[in-house]
Amino acid sequence: MELSRSTGSLGKKPIDLIIFDQDGTLVDSRADISNAVNHALKNLDLPLLATDTITGYVGEGITKLMENALGPHGGLLEEGLSLFLEYYSSHIADNTHIYPNVLEILEYFRSKRKAVISNKLESLTRDLLRELGILHYFDIILGGDSTGRKKPFPDPIIKVLDEFSIKSSSALIIGDSPTDIEAGREAGVFTCGVTYGYRGRDQILTAKPDFIIDDIIKLKEIIE
Repeated sequence: MELSRSTGSLGKKPIDLIIFDQDGTLVDSRADISNAVNHALKNLDLPLLATDTITGYVGEGITKLMENALGPHGGLLEEGLSLFLEYYSSHIADNTHIYPNVLEILEYFRSKRKAVISNKLESLTRDLLRELGILHYFDIILGGDSTGRKKPFPDPIIKVLDEFSIKSSSALIIGDSPTDIEAGREAGVFTCGVTYGYRGRDQILTAKPDFIIDDIIKLKEIIE
């Protein structure tokens, strides 16, 4: 496990609001997302894609996910989205699991304000947390359709800060993607990248978050 900061030492921070990305940070949902994409492709008589390929498309919302999966068959986007959503809504947690130590962290910081900000639709984000039995840990859930612009824009983070009247200097966002880090930086909050998610260590290092961790349990060493 690693705990580091890209540009110097910060020590523990008095954080009042912890913001989590969902897919690749709290949960491993790769199999269910891949199955839903391939369900759509199969019904459109298109070649199926490997899970690793589909995982590389996750993080910018469902429309972008299906655009990438369809490739040159973009004219089938509307039908593809419909097929994806129909299947995924019914199989959202068939194979999805919570990452190690996530439950311990949510319990440990039970007294803190906590939010989930995903680029997935808010309804699906909420449904998945409910299916996994962890929805009650969070004070607010935002998806890619909750604000005018989604991550990497800071809009959803700013909305949460305003909702709870919390200063940006008292908030931290945790995510597995440069998208999360960029959104956090633009909103003025502390940023923490996890290396166990969908993007891996190299992309997180390139994003230069304030903190980098290999295990979410290390948040205990960041948050006061």
